[in-house]
Amino acid sequence: MNSSEKILKLISNFVEAGVLSSQDAKKELINNLKFKRDDLIDKLQLVSREEYNILKKIIEKQQKQINQLRKKKTIKAKKS
Repeated sequence: MNSSEKILKLISNFVEAGVLSSQDAKKELINNLKFKRDDLIDKLQLVSREEYNILKKIIEKQQKQINQLRKKKTIKAKKS
């Protein structure tokens, strides 16, 4: 079932359920689309910008530590 068929089915369900005014239909459609959007976001497991920035800082800190350990290892290897 493609997206246009889904939309038509949704609209026909609204009409069958007794949603008569265009404002009510608009509200129902908006609520349904918001629910679908939230469901999609949940499935994608997206993170907030704040959480992303925190994780980015942690990775940068760990990368600096790795680089420092590599330098120490190469210095010890040259001394041997």
